[in-house]
Amino acid sequence: MKKILMIEDDQIVANTYRNKLTDEGLTVETVATAEAGLERLKTFSPDALVLDLILPGMSGLELLKQLRATPQYQKLPIIIFSNTYLSSLVQSAWKAGATKCLSKANCSPQDVIESIRTTLGLNVDLAKAAIPEPKPKLTPAAKPAKSESIFVKEMRNSFAQSFPETLAKLRQAITALAKSPPPARRAEHTQEIYYHLHALMGVTHLADLGTFARLVEVLEALVMELHEKPETITASTLRTLAAAIDFLPVLYEQPGTGKTNDVARAKILVVDDEPISRRAVTHALESAKLKSVGVDDPKAALQLLSDTAYDLVFLDVDMPEMNGHELCARLRALPRHKKTPVIFVTGLNDFQNRANSTMSGGNDFIAKPFPFLELAVKSLIHLLRAQHPPALAPAA
Repeated sequence: MKKILMIEDDQIVANTYRNKLTDEGLTVETVATAEAGLERLKTFSPDALVLDLILPGMSGLELLKQLRATPQYQKLPIIIFSNTYLSSLVQSAWKAGATKCLSKANCSPQDVIESIRTTLGLNVDLAKAAIPEPKPKLTPAAKPAKSESIFVKEMRNSFAQSFPETLAKLRQAITALAKSPPPARRAEHTQEIYYHLHALMGVTHLADLGTFARLVEVLEALVMELHEKPETITASTLRTLAAAIDFLPVLYEQPGTGKTNDVARAKILVVDDEPISRRAVTHALESAKLKSVGVDDPKAALQLLSDTAYDLVFLDVDMPEMNGHELCARLRALPRHKKTPVIFVTGLNDFQNRANSTMSGGNDFIAKPFPFLELAVKSLIHLLRAQHPPALAPAA
């Protein structure tokens, strides 16, 4: 009988996979830390290791490097199970010798099981959820079997019971972060926020809440980045975090939260006369797996807006001949763009400029310089909000 060791600090995720893999005829043990994993490896001798990259104490990446430097474990199949928006971390895992990398947000439990079975030589078909080296990318999951559907329903019921409490804790932590002096205590609060999001990510993955899980995953990655660099926390990032947390219950309550393809097909226009700034925005969108068109001329952009229906528009403010506020006002006069989300991206981070952005028809504002993942979170919020408008109250 093949043996699996799973190192995962989320107890719900660990217990779920232990039970499901046991049902597959495998012997499974779980531990919550890399240090405990090292000790268990000495006596358990698994045929494969499933490893989360983000763990308390020693990280999964540190453990992976240590194992690959030990002759005894150089050929041990090691399957990484983590957040794909932590792209540099995932790339480091590939370089360190990971056998497979799987995304928590985009893999169903059955995808993970098939990948493990394939790694052990128990399947003929290729695992559907693998992230092919070197660029993380996931293929669509297969339609779940009836037993899997029952499991997903049970997990969604469990999620529905725990979500209100988790949401309340997240809101409290965001408020505490906004009031805390930088940078020492901010690290304490971002760690707490990350802990709640990490736990939320595990449950949404098991409940197959695709769209919801996607937003949580990129939000989790942003908070991890802010935790590592608390000095980068600004009023802009705090507004983005608060907006994302407030949008989670709205997104969860809407139908279609398991569908992610519509967002991937979104048309996004970026207008900025500075090549470096324009590239920063498009690169940030690429980090969220979103495609965009960049334009340096406001007049050319207006023509594009007249000819094409875009789902999201980013505008610089300080541009020659026609500034961003003027362009926003003119695009609002176009029937197809009366309600298109418009986000201003500018270094002019003052009250008057923010007020002008709103008065000209803008929906949001992000200040330069910005973390790429902040812009990714903000983009997903506006795209998903447009696709999942609040339900209308029933007529009296």
